[in-house]
Amino acid sequence: MYYVLRVAWFPMALAVFTFGLMVGILGINFTTLLGANNRYGQYFFIINIREFTPWINSMVVAGIVGASMCADLGSRKVREELDALEVLGVEPVRELVLPRIVSVTLLTPLLMVASLLIGVVCSAVSSVTYGTVPSGEYFATVYANLTVVEIVVALLKSAIIGFVIGVVCSYMGLNATGGASGVGKAVNRAVVISFALVFIVDFIVNLIALGFYPEMQTVR
Repeated sequence: MYYVLRVAWFPMALAVFTFGLMVGILGINFTTLLGANNRYGQYFFIINIREFTPWINSMVVAGIVGASMCADLGSRKVREELDALEVLGVEPVRELVLPRIVSVTLLTPLLMVASLLIGVVCSAVSSVTYGTVPSGEYFATVYANLTVVEIVVALLKSAIIGFVIGVVCSYMGLNATGGASGVGKAVNRAVVISFALVFIVDFIVNLIALGFYPEMQTVR
């Protein structure tokens, strides 16, 4: 868990900060055309907690943590270290794979919370300084839509995505063959598949959440 946090926190913060400011400025330009700057906070927050933050956070986790996990396990596989562990009576999946999957599953939603806070701050900067929206109105609309259902769905989605990333990258690493080039190909496949599954999981979880909680379709 410490390794996941150490390698992922800075790229995650940088990506969310950069995209948050960019999307924030584009969004405030659009609401300016509509004359609805005072309603900007609620729309940005909904997009941020449902799509933007989990997506950016998952891309960082898959591209950095997942790739590192797959490369480590793949290197152990091609060097026959996993076979040596089995000869010694040590189960590689239990000792090497399970801790990594649990760590990614737990740290992904925690990183999502941090990235969500960064996104809200970036949106506040873009709306208050660039869009001349009073800070009170911005945070009032944000807090109105900060419901328990939104937070639980976002945390659950991030945990599922973290689990999927851990399983895919571990599987690809354990089945790497062909020396160093084979490990590189396994890492490439693991990251690409993880990216694709992030979109699929995000889509399915959002559909289920909107089906069970129709009030999520109402902007407050």
